[in-house]
Amino acid sequence: MLTAGLIISLSIHAQSTNPLMLTLQQCYDLAKQNYPMIKQRELIRKTRDYTIENIGTGYLPQWTSSGQVTYQSDVTQLPFKVIPGIPGLDVPIIPKTQYKIYGEIDQTIYDGGNIKWQKQVEKANADIQDQNLEVELYTLKDRVNQLFFSILLINEQVKQNELQQQDLQFVVDATQAAVDNGAGYRRSLDEAKVELLKAQQNNIDLRSTRKAYLSMLGLLVNLSLDESTVLETPPDLAISSDINRPEIKLYDTQKKLYDVQEKQLSVNLLPKVSAFIQGGYAQPPLNMLSANPEFYYIGGLRFNWPLSSLYTHKNEKQILELNRNNQDVMKETFVFNTNQTLTQQGDEITKLRQLIDKDKQIIELRASIKNAGKAQAQNGVITVHDYLTYVNDENRARQDFLLHQIQLLNTTYNYKTTSGN
Repeated sequence: MLTAGLIISLSIHAQSTNPLMLTLQQCYDLAKQNYPMIKQRELIRKTRDYTIENIGTGYLPQWTSSGQVTYQSDVTQLPFKVIPGIPGLDVPIIPKTQYKIYGEIDQTIYDGGNIKWQKQVEKANADIQDQNLEVELYTLKDRVNQLFFSILLINEQVKQNELQQQDLQFVVDATQAAVDNGAGYRRSLDEAKVELLKAQQNNIDLRSTRKAYLSMLGLLVNLSLDESTVLETPPDLAISSDINRPEIKLYDTQKKLYDVQEKQLSVNLLPKVSAFIQGGYAQPPLNMLSANPEFYYIGGLRFNWPLSSLYTHKNEKQILELNRNNQDVMKETFVFNTNQTLTQQGDEITKLRQLIDKDKQIIELRASIKNAGKAQAQNGVITVHDYLTYVNDENRARQDFLLHQIQLLNTTYNYKTTSGN
């Protein structure tokens, strides 16, 4: 992760008169930190912590308040109105209108590990969300690669264009001198000037394209980049076919959720025990023969052992196993497709290395032909048109070499991004 010190350093450097220098890795880090979706990471963690904290309250005493008022068509009555043997003591009549207001405290004693595994499920879900975010952020590397290496290529093309302009300017000057001395043709001078103007046009186009790419890269890394910005050419890399992409970890993280859910299934087969105490005010109270409202309390243990989950336990385990197998298939498919891409990129790297070797030989020969043509043109052995052909041929050879060099670097780092190394 990009350190705060590096961000401050880049910001100060961007405000100074010296050109801003950026490496490819710094662009990766800045793009990741600047991407709006990165804010989801903190939201995922906070949501996870709050949810786990709420689940943990299941260990705390649970308070419930309740009340009701009822009217019933009949009540329990004794078949006599006075108690035999006890003169003057009437049998109370229970009212048909009854009410009850009470509060109850319930304390979990044993839940079979239900709360524990609920927490584990929430942690696993948060890990999946976090890894999904990591997969999304990883795709930024492809976008950075495309812009970064495009700018590097244009930088080299601008340098070569300027060298080409120097050669063409020499031709224009030499032809102008020949025309002035009556030893040259105006048509040859005009042809040389056209080639110089075309090279200057190409320079304008290249610089405009580079400016646009720098602006896009600047938006991605949240920095103001201009023509003075220096992008350091990254070193060539040794490639590895090992796959360490964040998608692999995502599949494994998803399987961990299914493992936790399977352990949670066993909780449904275990009994639950809790202690409770209830107190309230009711008419009638606990003594049904009392006609007057009274306070009351009751306490004890509750035992609950639902066995209905036995009917579905086996099938639910099978479903989780199928989900795990599905993740294995998805992972295998991803690895298969990634290996295909790596094979294609590896073949491209081999081809580009071979092309570069040939480019070097072609440049050497084209330069020799151009240098010989320069002397021949000065001595009138060949025409200016012929010499311009030699100049353009050498320029194209050097352009091909530059293109292949940057393509090699780009493909190598794309290979690195594809493999996750």
